[in-house]
Amino acid sequence: MKNMQTQGWPEELRLLIFDWDGTLMDSETQIVHSMHEAIRELDLEARSADQCRDIIGLGLKEAIDALYPGRDPVFLERFVEAYRHHWFAISHDSEMFPGARETLQLLKEAGFSLAVATGKGRAGLDKVLRHTGLESMFAATRCSDETRSKPHPQMLNEILQQLDMHPGQALMVGDTEYDLQMANKAGIGSIAVSYGVHGRERLLQHQPLVCLDSISELVDWLAEESLLNTDFKLAAGD
Repeated sequence: MKNMQTQGWPEELRLLIFDWDGTLMDSETQIVHSMHEAIRELDLEARSADQCRDIIGLGLKEAIDALYPGRDPVFLERFVEAYRHHWFAISHDSEMFPGARETLQLLKEAGFSLAVATGKGRAGLDKVLRHTGLESMFAATRCSDETRSKPHPQMLNEILQQLDMHPGQALMVGDTEYDLQMANKAGIGSIAVSYGVHGRERLLQHQPLVCLDSISELVDWLAEESLLNTDFKLAAGD
């Protein structure tokens, strides 16, 4: 745990903040499809699936600006409206990654506060929280349409302020470089997951504490790093 110790890591980790799309929920296909439908509806120059995947994690307006830079606010609003129409019109919902629900439950039982920091809009996050039944799982949530988009740290700063915690008591878990950049700017340690949008090599450039291949590995990693309550570790091992 040398990296944490050199950063003045506290005796007690209290808060785990999760990205949503690509970290907890396998929503890449739904997002890319909705983006392509909005592009088709607005009769814009096509963007590849890889280009659309690459901007997952940013706020919607920031993502659109990355795909079509330099457009005016009216264009951005039209695109946002078209994208949201197609996203909400999809009859099926994306699913949680295998082990995500169980991992969240174990972490909450271990005494951690849980939060979400996402590039989704508030309406979209509320929809998936209702669909998954996870509304009560999180002590705080922040969306890109109610604060600054990743990689700006404001989203994390607001969560810390709401929960009366400081950066050294938290970790950010995410699948994109935007998550890790945001955590670095906020002074929060980060955990990368390799199964989402950005690849392992790209993620490691931002010096996460670890890069996991499955969300289910998170509890074991916390235990190995002595960041789980001793009583919980004993109970989990029974």
